[in-house]
Amino acid sequence: MPVESGSSAAARQAKQKRKSHSLSIRRTNSTEQERSGLQRDMLEGQDSKLPLSLRSNLLDLFSQIEREFENLYIENLELRREIETLNDRLTADGQTFEGADLAKGALKTKASHSTSQLSQKLKTTYKASTSKPSQGVDSPSPRDLVIQIWNLFSDLFPKRTEGPVCIIPIFNIVSSFKATTSRAVCQLVKEYVGHRDGIWDLSVTRIQPVVLGTASADHSAMLWSIETGKCLLKYMGHQGSVNSIKFHPTEQMALTASGDQTAHIWRYMVQLPTPQPVADISQTPCEDDVDFSDKDEADGEVEGPNDCPSIRMATTTLRSHQGVVIAADWLVGGKQVVTASWDRAANLYDVETSELVHSLTGHDQELTHCCTHPTQRLVVTSSRDTTFRLWDFRDPSIHSVNVFQGHTDTVTSAVFTVGDNVVSGSDDRTVKVWDLKNMRSPIATIRTDSAVNRISVSANQKIIALPHDNRQVRLFDMSGVRLARLPRSNRQGHRRMVCCSAWCEDNTSCNLFTCGFDRQAIGWNINIPALLQEK
Repeated sequence: MPVESGSSAAARQAKQKRKSHSLSIRRTNSTEQERSGLQRDMLEGQDSKLPLSLRSNLLDLFSQIEREFENLYIENLELRREIETLNDRLTADGQTFEGADLAKGALKTKASHSTSQLSQKLKTTYKASTSKPSQGVDSPSPRDLVIQIWNLFSDLFPKRTEGPVCIIPIFNIVSSFKATTSRAVCQLVKEYVGHRDGIWDLSVTRIQPVVLGTASADHSAMLWSIETGKCLLKYMGHQGSVNSIKFHPTEQMALTASGDQTAHIWRYMVQLPTPQPVADISQTPCEDDVDFSDKDEADGEVEGPNDCPSIRMATTTLRSHQGVVIAADWLVGGKQVVTASWDRAANLYDVETSELVHSLTGHDQELTHCCTHPTQRLVVTSSRDTTFRLWDFRDPSIHSVNVFQGHTDTVTSAVFTVGDNVVSGSDDRTVKVWDLKNMRSPIATIRTDSAVNRISVSANQKIIALPHDNRQVRLFDMSGVRLARLPRSNRQGHRRMVCCSAWCEDNTSCNLFTCGFDRQAIGWNINIPALLQEK
């Protein structure tokens, strides 16, 4: 009987291991299929008004989310074991490090990269679900589903209060690769509360009276008194989520974009209330050691504004899109508007006739934002295809377009500055500054630790305000140097994703506004001279 050599025996054992591994994988897939089939059978047996296909799609979506959280939880456990091993070594050497919360530091930073795509899925799924009229009062709100998911995410990182903790300074490294030594004074002045769902966008009027406008997933847009925080007017003409709001440059007119596949132009008349004495709020420095607890306050039911007049009819309705209208803006002069949609097109309309002038096509995926130049007939559109496009309408006979591929993920917004710059933000956690005269490569790149949403740039000092998915708001200059981070804790600041920022430098009480998924807008007072002096 022939004797098997040592090398052939080892090869046979390795082959058996691979075979066993492949068999285990097939068994796992079979189990998942059986579980999926069982869940679908349970769905068919349940009494629901939703179509079976829609319920099946929802089941698939939440199954993907469950797998994402399961992988994240396993990674969390592995990281904890590694850190505990490091702490044991440090303890054996007589060295201990205290003062860091494990759940707030390295683990969340490590996990934030693996959940960036999940964050984008949640935002897209939520917007799609709120873009259609409600089907029934007994169905659960999509907002509640997303809030439950965020709560599950926070539960994956329980706080550690005992034992030595090793500080791993990853969080501060990735926030910005440029040195920053500034400490500016940033003060929360006013909170604007009244919406019943997340606020996607906000804007400030360019003429008197100066008011704040907000666009919400609760199918409404509101106008607010900046000084008193009182709701002055509520627009309820849309049948879907209101995703954008912009004001006419010279008239009391507002432009809103909605998930009902339309954009509305409506006139408003408001009377500002008498300002009340502002309570003395202690100034809070924008330092890195502010309490950034992950504990969220209980989300109680927000009562709607009392005695707030409402408008239900639009002056002009713009209909041409075949998908959600995600953003809209006025061209210089206010005689034309541009809209951006999930149907991958941007449309240019004549305000007086409501006619479609041009359809701007070319993006490969859904559009996320559009912006117009303050003094020239230029339009920039952003898309999920990782690009943004510059459309030139200065010559009536020639409409040129330039495509810019500077990001690796969804471009959430691209905005013009007063000068010759474009600033783009992305889900790839970067913000890039471009020169209109030479846009082959960015002149500055800002790297952050979280996806960036709708950014804004101050007109006079060109300070960039970055709203993040991780509830932070950071301020940078045009060269990429971080100037400040707005305070955020359980007592003040946003408790959910920050969706948008808007500057209003001429206002004495609040010169920066932010809004977010916590159903509130916040007015801030930024000491810009001190900010730039300490730069």
